[in-house]
Amino acid sequence: MTELGGKVALVTGGGIGIGRAVALALAGEGAEVAITYRTHAGGEVIKEIECHGQRGMALSLDVTDPEAVERCIDEVAAELGHLDIVVANAGGLIGRVPVGTMLDSHWRTVLDTNLSSAFYLVRASLRHMDRPGGRIVFISSMAAFTGGGPGASAYAAAKAGMNGFTLALAKELAPKGITVNAVAPGTILDTPFHETFTPPESQKSAIARIPVGRPGCPSDVAAAVVYLASAQASFVTGQVLKVTGGQELT
Repeated sequence: MTELGGKVALVTGGGIGIGRAVALALAGEGAEVAITYRTHAGGEVIKEIECHGQRGMALSLDVTDPEAVERCIDEVAAELGHLDIVVANAGGLIGRVPVGTMLDSHWRTVLDTNLSSAFYLVRASLRHMDRPGGRIVFISSMAAFTGGGPGASAYAAAKAGMNGFTLALAKELAPKGITVNAVAPGTILDTPFHETFTPPESQKSAIARIPVGRPGCPSDVAAAVVYLASAQASFVTGQVLKVTGGQELT
């Protein structure tokens, strides 16, 4: 329970699903945790963080607004003292749209929500990550490797861009003692992603192809993030850890 004692973490999109699981897992290991939310308020998550004996704070944030991101990061650092761990989790499919009928606005929205937001977050956070052992973790997707399901080309492109950003940033920040990695989940249930955009029949078909015989859950992803945020992962950087149950192998 003290693996991350004394650390301060920020998790975007921490009000629900994977982000919520990550925030609670970090708090369970001793970190103080700030979360951001857009559509799902984070008050209940903060109560759970405080039940772990850690300080928490929740801020409403549009991650596609660079000025709002900067204000949010400054507020977190001012309230909690500094920043050690940044988890860029906010994002989403937005909608399934074939390229032939895709509007420019949809393309830009998906890339801004999933990729530009990660850039804004890191740029703002680096001013406050001035202690040794900083950690940046991006939540990518199996779609970056497979192209995703029908109508997910913009999302797959954004997540593939995130993977490239992970590699470049890892090289840039290693001399500063900051590691940069990503986690790429496969089919994770109990999240808005598949509940909103994937019909039940398609979910069943995808789950049937997973070699380990079950879908993932948010805690599977959270465990990977906790590892990458820990001292045990100090020699791990520039990696994209697939948490898929082997799904991409079939």
